[in-house]
Amino acid sequence: MMFIKTKSILLKTAKYLGITFAVFLGLLFLTPIIFEDQIKNQIKKTANEKLSAELNYKDVSVSFFHHFPSLTLTLTGLHLNGSAPYKNEKFITAKEVSFGIDVASLVFSKTVKIDQIYLSNAFINVKVNANGEANYNIYKSSTPSKKSKDSTETALKLERIEILNSKVRYDDQSTKVLLDIAGFDYLGKGDLNKEIFDLNSKAKIEKLNIVYENEPYLINKKINADLITKVNINSLSFFFQQNNLKINDLLVDFIGKFDILKEGYNMDFVLKSSNSDLHDVFTAFPPKYITWLSKADLKGNTNLQLTLKGKYITSQKLAPDLNLDLKIENGFVNYNKSAFPVSNFNMEFKTKLPALNPELAIIDARNLSLNIHQDYLKSNFYIKGINSPEIKGNFKAKIDLQKLNKALGIPDLELKGSLAGDIKVDGKFDQKKHLFPVTKGFVNLNNGYLKTKYYPNPITNITVNSRIDNQKGTFQDLKVSLKPTHFIFEGKPVFVTADLSNFDDLNYDIKAKGELDINKIYKVFSQKGLDLDGFVKADLVLKGKQSDAEKGNYSKLYNKGTLELRNIGITSENLPKKFIIKEGIFKINQDKMSFNSFLAEYGQSDFKMNGYLQNVFNYATSAKGVLRGAFTITAKYINVDEFMSNISSNTSETQTTTESTAANAEKGQTGVIVIPSNLNLQFRANAQKVNFDQLALNNATGSLKINQGKLSMQNTGFNLIGCNVTMNANYQAATAQKATFDYTIKASDFNVKRAYNEIAVFRKMVSAAEKAQGIVSLDYQLKGRLNSNMEPVYPSLVGGGILSVKDVKVRGLKMFNAVSKETSSEALKNPDISKVEIKTTVKNNIMTLERFKFKFAGFRPRIEGTTSLDGKLNLKMRLGLPPLGILGIPLTITGTQNNPKIKVGRKTEDLEETIDNE
Repeated sequence: MMFIKTKSILLKTAKYLGITFAVFLGLLFLTPIIFEDQIKNQIKKTANEKLSAELNYKDVSVSFFHHFPSLTLTLTGLHLNGSAPYKNEKFITAKEVSFGIDVASLVFSKTVKIDQIYLSNAFINVKVNANGEANYNIYKSSTPSKKSKDSTETALKLERIEILNSKVRYDDQSTKVLLDIAGFDYLGKGDLNKEIFDLNSKAKIEKLNIVYENEPYLINKKINADLITKVNINSLSFFFQQNNLKINDLLVDFIGKFDILKEGYNMDFVLKSSNSDLHDVFTAFPPKYITWLSKADLKGNTNLQLTLKGKYITSQKLAPDLNLDLKIENGFVNYNKSAFPVSNFNMEFKTKLPALNPELAIIDARNLSLNIHQDYLKSNFYIKGINSPEIKGNFKAKIDLQKLNKALGIPDLELKGSLAGDIKVDGKFDQKKHLFPVTKGFVNLNNGYLKTKYYPNPITNITVNSRIDNQKGTFQDLKVSLKPTHFIFEGKPVFVTADLSNFDDLNYDIKAKGELDINKIYKVFSQKGLDLDGFVKADLVLKGKQSDAEKGNYSKLYNKGTLELRNIGITSENLPKKFIIKEGIFKINQDKMSFNSFLAEYGQSDFKMNGYLQNVFNYATSAKGVLRGAFTITAKYINVDEFMSNISSNTSETQTTTESTAANAEKGQTGVIVIPSNLNLQFRANAQKVNFDQLALNNATGSLKINQGKLSMQNTGFNLIGCNVTMNANYQAATAQKATFDYTIKASDFNVKRAYNEIAVFRKMVSAAEKAQGIVSLDYQLKGRLNSNMEPVYPSLVGGGILSVKDVKVRGLKMFNAVSKETSSEALKNPDISKVEIKTTVKNNIMTLERFKFKFAGFRPRIEGTTSLDGKLNLKMRLGLPPLGILGIPLTITGTQNNPKIKVGRKTEDLEETIDNE
C-alpha cells in the first residue's frame, strides 16, 4: 500500500511539474506576443523623445531566446546617425542591437525598464572636428515635466552593456588622435542609472592602432583589460581606479582621470609597467619588430612609466604635459644565435614635453651602455630645448660594427669597421650668439663598409679620422679636423682632408679629389618620395680665411682646382621646381669660379651661360656672404611663371574688380618670385621667347641686375603682339606673398584690338578698348605692389603717361552710344579718332584724364575727368557742334563703363578713392 501511495504522489508531482513547465514554456512564447506591441511602441516613443539623431533599422523582434533568460527587443540592420555637425553621417551601424527588458515592469508598472544592451557586429564611428564638436551627443537631456496618471514611459536603467565582435574608430581632429579598434569584445556591469556609479568592465581587442599627428604609436596590438571606472554623469568625468591592461605580452597598470570640458579635455593619466621582461616590452612594438623578435633572444628587467597631465583646449592653446621614463637593466640581445651577443645592455632616460611643445623638450639620457665581449659603448646626454639647446654629454666607444650589426640583427643594413670614439660636450648651442658647447674628443672609423638593400654595391674602405675641440664654448674657439676621410664607391676613390677653425672667421684648409655618381650613392640611402641625380668630379685645394675672402685680400688665399658637374638637381624653398645643371665645368682660382658653356634647365626653361662667380667660399660658409658674378645668358625659351614661389596664403589682397577676385579664387594663390638678398649678380640676356603672366615676349634682350634682393632691368627690349617695346624696371619681394615694382615702358604703334585680346592686364586697365580697333603708342611710368598671384593691387598703383592715338575706330562703345542717344546724333555712335594725345595719371585706384580734344564727322568733343580701375565713370564732356565747335553741349558721364549715364549739364560727383593700406 505504501508503495502504491508513494508512486501516486510521484506521478501527481511529475504531472504538476510538467504542467508548470508547459505553462512556463507557454509564457516564454506568449509573453513577447502579448506585450510585443506595447514594447515596440514604447521603444519607438523613447527613441523619438530621447535621441536627437536619426535612427533607422530593417526589422524588430521580441524574444526570450535571443539572450536567454532576458526578454529582449532586437533591432536588426541598425543605422544611427550622429549629432551636429555630423547629422548626415552614421555614428553606429550594427547587425543586431538588443535591449534587455525588466519583465516585472511590463506587468506591474507603467514604466518599461531597459536594463541591458547587447551590440553585435557593430561599427562605432566617433568623430570630433577641430573645434571640439563631436557626433556622439545624441541623447537629449531630460527636463522636468508633469506627467498624466495614465502616461506610460520607457526608462533607461542600465546594469549591463555587452559588445561582441565590433569595430570602433575614434577620430579626434582637435587633439589629432586617431584610434582604430577591430575584434572588440566588451562586457560592462554597474548601476548605470545613477549619476555617479562604478563600471566594472572586461575588454578584449584583437587589433588596436593608435596614431597621433599622423605618426603611428601602436599598430595591430592585442589588448586584454580588466577595468574599474568611476563615472560621474553630471560632470562628464571618468576616474580609472583599477585598470590592468595586457598589450600583447606586456602587463600595464593604468590609472587616471578624464574630464570632458566644454571646449576640450582635462587629463591625468599614469601608465606604468614595473619589473617587466625586455622580451615582453618588445611584443608591444609595431609588427616589423615582432618579426625581428621571433629570431631574437631578449632578456632584461624593464620599468616604464608614461604620464599625461593637463588640459587640452585648442581654442586657448592649452595642451597637457607628457613625461616618459624608461629604464632597462642587465639587458641581453642576441639575434639569430650570433656568436657575439650584446650583454650588459643598460638604458635609463627621462623625457619631458611640457604642453606638448617640442621647443620646451627635455631629454635626460642618463645611461646608454652595452658590451660585446671586450668591446664597449658608453654614453649619456642631456638636452634642453630645440632651437638653442643646452647640451651635456659623454660618448665612449670601442666596438666592431660587424659584431654589433649581427647581434642586433639590424634589417636591410650591412655594417663593418672598427669604431672608436671619446667625446665630451657641455654647454649651449646658440647660432645668433655664436655659442658652441665646450667640446673635446674624437671619432675614428677604420676599414668601414656600408651596404643597404636599395643598391647592390657597397661603399668600402671607409676611413674617417675626426677630431673636435672647443675649450671656451664659442664659435671662435671651435676646431674641427678630418685627416683623412676617404672611401671607394663603384671602384672610384674619393679623398677629403680638412682643417677648420675659428667659425666666426673661418680658417679653412681643404683638399678634395675624386669622382662621385650622386644618383647611385643616393640609392644606397634611398628614401621614398625623394630622388637625386647627378655626377660630381672634383680636384680642389681650398686654403685661407673667410675675412680675407670678404675683404678681397686674394693674395692671402690659395684656392685652386676644378669642379665638374653633370645633371645635378638643385632645390630651394623659394623654387617650386628643380633647377638642373646639365653640364658645367668650374675652374677655381682664388676667390673666383669661372665656367664656359654652362648648360641648365628649369621646368620648360633652358639656359646657356658663360661667366664667373666670385666670393663663392664665403657665400657657401657664411650667412652674410654675398655671391657676386657676371654672366651672359642665351635661351630659346624661358617660362617665368614656373619660378613662382609655391607658398599658399590664407589671406588675399583686396582687388577692386570682381574679375580679379574671381581669377584669384580660380587660380589659387602661389607666391611671388623671391630673390635671395645675398646675391649680387649681373646678366646680359638674350632669349628667343619669354612667357610671363600670360604674356608672350619674343626676341627679349637686355641687362639684368640682382642685388640685395632687388631685380633691375635696364634697356630691356622685346617684341610683344608685333610691337617693339623698351622697358626699364625694378622689382623686389617684400615677403613670399607680395612684391613692389616700378617701370617705364615705351611701345610704338601697337594694335589696340590685339592688345585687348592677348594682354590680360590691358583688358583690366583699359576695358574701354574692347570695342576699339586701330594703332596707338604708349609712353608710361607706373609703380605699385603685386599680390601673391603676381597681379597688380590696383589701389597701390601710382603713375602716369601719354597714350598717342594715330588712327582708332571705336565701335559699339556704350559711352558713345549713350551720348548719341542723349544728343539725338547718330554720327556719335561709332567715332573715328586720329592724332590725339591722351595724358593720364593713376593714384588711389583712380585714373585722371587731362583735357583732350578730337574731331570727327564735324563734331569737336572735349573730354576730361576721372575713371576708377573697376570701371566707374566721372567724366565731363563738351560736344562742340558743327561746323567749328564754337557752340557746344555740356554733358556729364557717370555710372560705369557697362552702364554709362549721360546728362546735360556740368555738375558731377567725385569718385571715391581707395587708399592702399600698405
